[in-house]
Amino acid sequence: MGFLDALFGRTKPVKPDLDQLFAVPSAALTLEAAASFRPTGLGSVCFAAVEGGVFGEVQRQVRALLDADTERGGTPVEASRDSYGYSWLLARHSPGQLPELVNDLHAVNSELEANGFGPQLLCSIVAFQDDAGRPLGLVYLYKRGTFYPFAPLPGEKRDNPLEIQVKALLADDLRIEPDLSRWFPVWGAPGL
Repeated sequence: MGFLDALFGRTKPVKPDLDQLFAVPSAALTLEAAASFRPTGLGSVCFAAVEGGVFGEVQRQVRALLDADTERGGTPVEASRDSYGYSWLLARHSPGQLPELVNDLHAVNSELEANGFGPQLLCSIVAFQDDAGRPLGLVYLYKRGTFYPFAPLPGEKRDNPLEIQVKALLADDLRIEPDLSRWFPVWGAPGL
């Protein structure tokens, strides 16, 4: 960072570190022990779709990569588009296969990044649920290299106290996004 950047309060963007995703299974143990939230086996990757043959081919490669799990008893990946025009890929595993789910999410992100589509990646979400059926998502912000908890409630509301509680619980397990204004709601995210 240069002198003028420091003077004007500019900061360098954080380089994405996809290996941070591999910390999620450890964080899941903390979540289960401290707050009774367990993995659902669902995880998704959100990206801004780009028109064109090259992007379409990469998207097919990513789906083929995840669909290969069907040969080993997994469920094929589901693709969808939300009302904002963002594309989602949803991966499914049994709740006890969180490391495999994280590997799939990492593979999707890595494949898109390796083919030059890193700027289109927005976030990845790993879904959890407690005994009462309350949903919780751990959201990985690709461009920030950080996580934040998202606890949706009916009627497009959020359980802010739960989100703050989870932030405190996982501070030693995950790189938590310190800027709460970047804790964007991901209403209707596949898997949540």
